Amino acid sequence: MEVSVAAGEPVRRQLCVRPGTVVSLVLRPRADDRRWTGVRSSAPALVVVSGWRVDADGTARATLRSAGTRGGRAEVTAQAKAPDVAGAARVAFTLDVAVVPYAREG
Repeated sequence: MEVSVAAGEPVRRQLCVRPGTVVSLVLRPRADDRRWTGVRSSAPALVVVSGWRVDADGTARATLRSAGTRGGRAEVTAQAKAPDVAGAARVAFTLDVAVVPYAREG
């Protein structure tokens, strides 16, 4: 599965996945002077972020994997900042991920 974010699109989205799902997050180059700097998960035990990279054209990519068999929610945030400005990067995109386990037979 792939989630692609381009300039001008909503800065917050929702995604519902099953445990073990792998999602490719593609952050297209920004229209402002800020650059993508990283991606973080609010619940790394539930949604693991790996494979972070920024291509030469400014497109950033990360892999998200919903871990384990349990359900829950995590906020995956992507930060961006202008390269010539001091200070911390700010959240520029949020993906609300709901992990829904398969129903148990019974």
